[in-house]
Amino acid sequence: MKSSIRNRLLVMLLVFIIVPYFISVLAIYLHTKQKVEQHEYRISEIQLQKGSEELGQYFQDMVNLPYILYLNPGLFRIFERGFDKEIYSNQLEVDKWFQAFYLMRREIHQVRFFMVKDGDSFTVYDAKVSARMKQPDLSESPPIQKLIQSGSNFLIEPPHLIRNYNGAAVMPMSDRTLVMTIHHKIKNILSNEFLGVVTMDIDLSRLSTISNRFLKDGELVILTDGNGAVVYSTEQTLIGTKWRPDSGLSLTSGRSGDITMSKPLPGEFGDWHLIKVTSSGNLYRDVRQTAYISALFGVGVVILGLIMVHFISNKITRPIQLLSKKVRKIEGGHTNIWFNDTGRDEIGHLERHIKEMMERINLYIDREYRLELENKTNQYRAIQSQINPHFLHNALQSIGAVALRSQTPQIYQLVTSLSKMMRYTIRMDNWASIRSEVDYVKAYLDLQKERFRVELRHSISIEDSMMDISVPVMILQPLVENFFKHCFEEGHYGSHLSIRGWLEEGYVKLVVENDGPGLSLEELNELRRKLNAVGHDAASPNNRIGLKNIHDRLVLNYGSHGGLEVDSGPGGGFTVLITIPTQSKEDDNHESSYCG
Repeated sequence: MKSSIRNRLLVMLLVFIIVPYFISVLAIYLHTKQKVEQHEYRISEIQLQKGSEELGQYFQDMVNLPYILYLNPGLFRIFERGFDKEIYSNQLEVDKWFQAFYLMRREIHQVRFFMVKDGDSFTVYDAKVSARMKQPDLSESPPIQKLIQSGSNFLIEPPHLIRNYNGAAVMPMSDRTLVMTIHHKIKNILSNEFLGVVTMDIDLSRLSTISNRFLKDGELVILTDGNGAVVYSTEQTLIGTKWRPDSGLSLTSGRSGDITMSKPLPGEFGDWHLIKVTSSGNLYRDVRQTAYISALFGVGVVILGLIMVHFISNKITRPIQLLSKKVRKIEGGHTNIWFNDTGRDEIGHLERHIKEMMERINLYIDREYRLELENKTNQYRAIQSQINPHFLHNALQSIGAVALRSQTPQIYQLVTSLSKMMRYTIRMDNWASIRSEVDYVKAYLDLQKERFRVELRHSISIEDSMMDISVPVMILQPLVENFFKHCFEEGHYGSHLSIRGWLEEGYVKLVVENDGPGLSLEELNELRRKLNAVGHDAASPNNRIGLKNIHDRLVLNYGSHGGLEVDSGPGGGFTVLITIPTQSKEDDNHESSYCG
């Protein structure tokens, strides 16, 4: 029944809301599409016209900028007579004139002043004037010759990488700025004599600023000169190429339906054209967005209705579904399930009764588990009691007495060490003092000395203030045993074993290290992975279970505050660092430890 009602509601929403709504949206869209598209096209043309006028005015200002030199009599006389023959000029004053011209426009990147008289050339870069250079052949260069032969007072080169005109040191070699060069002819107004050239390198920042004012995302702006060469473009790969509307370079996206609009620049730049290429989808984006928003609004209304239907149906069925999931979890063996016993309806009544039932079951399971654990503990004690530690101790002492009577004190010493080790390992307590651990290690070292029959190089340095601190039993001996296994048994008899301990900010630090062969980086990373893995990785032939056992016991007793870290240097050696907090979570369970 619930599913049937939901389906009927969905059908009603489709028939009475979605279909009529989208029919109305489609009718409105078809009615207004054409008018809005024409309006958008006219707006785009007006923007393009404003951009062409602004660019035309900008270029007119730039080509007219050198006329300011005619208003400076001293500077103009240098062009007429030459720098050496102008008796009123001095270098500092000329430099100030050149710098003032350079600073007139922010986009001027470099300026060169060339005087035909004597062939002198000056360059201004970064407001610094270069030394004077003789370049009499500069007037024969193709751009200057083209400017001289033309009837115009200026010549504009397409954008190119900036060039160091005078080879002056003021321009760094790292400057790779793309600039447009404007050559302006300086001549005697009365005699029309050619006096020199002012060459300005301007960067394209101003062109970019003007173009971006009427540019939308996804549109392409191109500025071409009278020869059809691309002087500027928002797509830098087009700069310097020949522009053709059918060249396929319209939009980087490569979509069909591109619309190209072109406007000539006013005044002297009438043969220059500002071109904007945009896709129909981009141009008519607003009208389509209106239709999309209307459609999305209708979809939102439908989704809201579906959410309401879903909410009403789930309000009743969801508590039953949650209760069913909890029962399935109990079937899977999970007994610690949270039940909401605050409900006042039938579902709350069921959850309260199931919760009480699970509490009784958990209590029964806990009682059975404790009983089984106690039985196993009693079995272990019964087995252990078969080995009477007093009997073994007395027997070893008797053997030691015989060794002394036989004048073999070394045997007596070995028997005594073995007696200490057996008494230490047979006891039931899982905790010991650091002093007991050290004594156990010393006894173990005495036996190993006799076993290998070599001089054992070792040192033990542990602060006295930490000797009585309780730690988990058997955390040092397995590390010393690894030393003999991986050093002595492999023939490295000259290796040195060091055991150190100190207190540091509420933590016990124990270090067991040797200068043996050590581990490679791959072996060290693998060992660290196994130490932090869950369980034992028994598939490895050299899994160092002793290290894993110590690390797991430290984590079980101290959590994240305790643990074991391993390290090995590139030149050899192996180091194990044990970290134990001085206040452990086991301190409340035992007040003293066995101290040997």
